[in-house]
Amino acid sequence: MASSTKDELLEDSRTDSGIDSYRSILKSEEPQRPSGDFSSSGSRDKLSAGEERLDSAYNSSSITVDSLTEIVKDLNLAPLQQQQEPCPEASEQDDTLLTTITEDGDTLLHLAIIHNEVEIAQELTQIFPKEVLDIQNNLYQTPLHLATYLNLTSVVKDLVNKGVSLELQDQDGNTALHLACQHGLVECASEMTFSRSSLSTVLKMQNWRGLACLHLAALYRQHQIMKLLMKNGADLNIQEGTSGKTALHIAVELHDVTSVKLLLPGADMDSAMFNGCTPLHLAVGRQDAAIANLLCQSGADTMLRNMEDETALDLADGNDDIMALFPFDDIQISGRSVANVTF
Repeated sequence: MASSTKDELLEDSRTDSGIDSYRSILKSEEPQRPSGDFSSSGSRDKLSAGEERLDSAYNSSSITVDSLTEIVKDLNLAPLQQQQEPCPEASEQDDTLLTTITEDGDTLLHLAIIHNEVEIAQELTQIFPKEVLDIQNNLYQTPLHLATYLNLTSVVKDLVNKGVSLELQDQDGNTALHLACQHGLVECASEMTFSRSSLSTVLKMQNWRGLACLHLAALYRQHQIMKLLMKNGADLNIQEGTSGKTALHIAVELHDVTSVKLLLPGADMDSAMFNGCTPLHLAVGRQDAAIANLLCQSGADTMLRNMEDETALDLADGNDDIMALFPFDDIQISGRSVANVTF
């Protein structure tokens, strides 16, 4: 995909982060964008090891952990809407802080989460209105994305209780729940799946790789997450967007017997990929007799053909263990056909 096309796709998919609408409510000035050095080597190491850097403000913000603490202390910690006698100076200061964004799009809440300042993040979550809590930085990450990635369950819970959107996607198309499914963050996933009216929509959403939450859980063998998603109504037969695989196809490809057993009671075992292959085709093609047997015992159709006009048996390639699973109706003895013979 060309760079311009990707940028357009990201822009089209990004919902209003809330800062523009909230600025109009506050009628505040253009947000300040501090510059300077951001030094927290511990957090930097944690966020940079093997992953794309989450903190888009490193080396670009003068706000440090110490200054974050001082800023929060100076704020009126009562929710803005409950302030009965607002002080003009305090109100102006609060409004400025609410709309302060670094040059890379991070709010104070983003920065507090990145530095694992849980108490500060919780205080800011209570202070900030929902419009600010849903702001996405330049990597399209909301505070919920960051809190989930860092497994800050208490922050995730507070954000969810404040009604933040679960549907916002980062630059890879992942919602926060996608991240929890990929990394096996069960407690964070539990908070996001508990009594959420928008959950059914989120469970159907695909990232830019075409993967829904259940696909990611299966791909990374997150069995506990899979159980949680299934309990909350995830569609077991949803197809990923590139080749039409279901979670069962993915589990078979990975030779993951545990996932196959989890999915089989409710999944369509005859669901076909875009090329016509069923899970049984994949199991036989990968010479996995154990999973092929599970599928056959569960009633998988052995006669279905893919777009190459092949049945699963055609892919057995002489494997006796697998061929023994299939009935034959074309065996002849003394010129007479013998039906329903099984090796």
